[in-house]
Amino acid sequence: MKFSKISLLFLVAGSFLFGQNQKFTIAEAVNGLRSNLAVKNISGFSWSNDHKSFYQSVKNGYLVTEVQSMKQDTLVSLAQLNKGLSAEKQLKSFPRITFINKDKGYFSQNSKYYWIEKSGKDWKLKDWISLDESAENIEQFSDYSGFAYTIKNNLFVNKNGKVTPITNDADENIVNGKSVHQQEFGITKGIFISPDHSKIAFYRMDQTMVADYPIIDWSVVPAVNRNIKYPMAGTKSHHVTLGIYDLKTNKTTFVKTDGDPEQYLTVITWNPDSKSVFIGVLNRDQNHLKMNQYEVSNGDFVKTVFEEKHDKYVEPQHQLTFFPNSTTDFIWQSERTGFNHLFHYNVNTGLVAQITRGNWVVTDLLGFNEKKKEIFYASTQETPLERHLYKVNWATFKTERLDSGAGMHTGILSLDGNYLYDSYSNSESPRIVNLINTNNLKSKNILTAENTLKNYQRPETKNVTLNADDGTPLYGKLILPTDFDATKKYPVIVYLYNGPHLQLITNTFPASGNLWYEYMAQRGYVVFSMDGRGSSNRGQKFEQAVFRNLGETEMNDQLKGVEYLKTLPFVNVEKMGIHGWSFGGFMTTSMMLKHPEVFKVGVAGGPVIDWNMYEIMYTERYMDSPQNNPEGYRQANLLDKVQNLKGHLLMIHGAQDNVVVWQHSIKFLKAAVDNGVQMDYFVYPGHAHNVLGKDRVHLMQKVTDYFDEYLKK
Repeated sequence: MKFSKISLLFLVAGSFLFGQNQKFTIAEAVNGLRSNLAVKNISGFSWSNDHKSFYQSVKNGYLVTEVQSMKQDTLVSLAQLNKGLSAEKQLKSFPRITFINKDKGYFSQNSKYYWIEKSGKDWKLKDWISLDESAENIEQFSDYSGFAYTIKNNLFVNKNGKVTPITNDADENIVNGKSVHQQEFGITKGIFISPDHSKIAFYRMDQTMVADYPIIDWSVVPAVNRNIKYPMAGTKSHHVTLGIYDLKTNKTTFVKTDGDPEQYLTVITWNPDSKSVFIGVLNRDQNHLKMNQYEVSNGDFVKTVFEEKHDKYVEPQHQLTFFPNSTTDFIWQSERTGFNHLFHYNVNTGLVAQITRGNWVVTDLLGFNEKKKEIFYASTQETPLERHLYKVNWATFKTERLDSGAGMHTGILSLDGNYLYDSYSNSESPRIVNLINTNNLKSKNILTAENTLKNYQRPETKNVTLNADDGTPLYGKLILPTDFDATKKYPVIVYLYNGPHLQLITNTFPASGNLWYEYMAQRGYVVFSMDGRGSSNRGQKFEQAVFRNLGETEMNDQLKGVEYLKTLPFVNVEKMGIHGWSFGGFMTTSMMLKHPEVFKVGVAGGPVIDWNMYEIMYTERYMDSPQNNPEGYRQANLLDKVQNLKGHLLMIHGAQDNVVVWQHSIKFLKAAVDNGVQMDYFVYPGHAHNVLGKDRVHLMQKVTDYFDEYLKK
């Protein structure tokens, strides 16, 4: 019997030389654009409160630039802050400052907050508030009177230096003030301070009914266990409620969100008048959303402003955005027409109008120009491969594009809506930053970054468009080996993700999309990557094509890419490899088992192996529950398909991964041993979804070596 080869390797620190070599080092390929090859940027950009200037951080200080004249001056320097301070109190490095205006700002260091204020030509630094060192999830009052935060599982407020506990739950499985529902549905926080600063809304999550899951730290002796609550598909989910704490009465009222206790409470939004709060109440099946309004004073239900239903799923991602100086009219982002668009609602009368429309996706809402009734947004209006910036009049619906260059644009709008900071890149330009006058569309360039890769041997990257079996266009990139010779045959690596909420193929810098692809091209590989159906920013039909059958439609699309590669005379079809992380790890393993004749080598990082063991919100959205879709779960389960493996498979997993838990790979490894199937396994102490720096370099060196071992012989 063959036994699986297991490598229990631990990452160690290493050092690399960063010379101006013609070819990338593995460290540059993995971390280069975040380290020595980083592209110049405007650091810490923010608009002044009078809309006439902008701030940016530089070494040991901040600069202020007047937009009309582009006159630039020092706003504050490290020397100014340290002037008059004793040696032990002087700042060693310049902090990141939030400016209230050109004369006042604040920053934090080690849980302590400080004011800085201009006095003549000098700046004075003074203590503000000190928080407990264990404070987390810190939210600041917009009037600068204090902070709300959590310590362990309880919520506290520090108002004008006075600390008050808001909750006092002794059971650590009752969690207050933290993000809930596994941070799905756009949820990133659990504390919501009212606009008038008089109340604090907060999530209260009861996890007592959710099974414990062990996350074991194997890097210490003896190993240490830390239990987490990890509701898996088909199991009991936590119960969430929303509390409203009144700072004047020191009393908490819980909103009366009647219904299934396992429903999801999403997109928490205060009415600007601070008298009511809106909650998107989503059923556990995730196919029926009610946007409910509740009275703050007593938690009573007021009304359902609107409902959204879908036969597959509804996925709220954005809070309500109220129009300037309105307590009745707001923007709701919805995919109800098949693409994410902006809808104008009135609290009392319901839907007013659909503001944007078309077979493209609004990707970001930037702000308003109230005087001109304009809304600013980013979208895929030109092509799914790019993002551009637009304004639309909410009364006439006249739309105008604001930028001019091809590529991926991001924008920061001044508070009055008259100026737009536009930063973008494309395949040829590392970064260009312009200031756009949104009234006349005149643009001032404030940065054209140098190409930090100009001295390196770069591969040719070709854009590829293929068609899925239903005719849907699929976008990909083909990266040729450096020193390419069309008469030779080269090994191929297919890199993929092809899951929800991620898009790999865009017109950005570098053209390849990833320096590791270029590193492999320098080593003589063809690299191919493509976004199949199921990935993001192509609309609801494109994403929902995978519903209840994860891995099937995506695999069919990726096989279209394989068919294309096989038509290329320079591709060695006997030496094809595939690689991906997380959902891409699931796709890699699926391909190696369900189409074992295609790829000789696969490297799967942090793969989902059995969707029964993945978290409840994500899995049940795309797969329905195991009880309602047993066949879909059976088809996607890879544990009973191990025996199909023909090629070489390396599985990588972090022992402390709390997203795709290690048990996925452990069970797969056992199945391989039980079936006499040989594979390779690499485990390390850490988390595959956030490992960076030298550890990431070691991981990718392991991946590179594995492909070299089996594709370069």
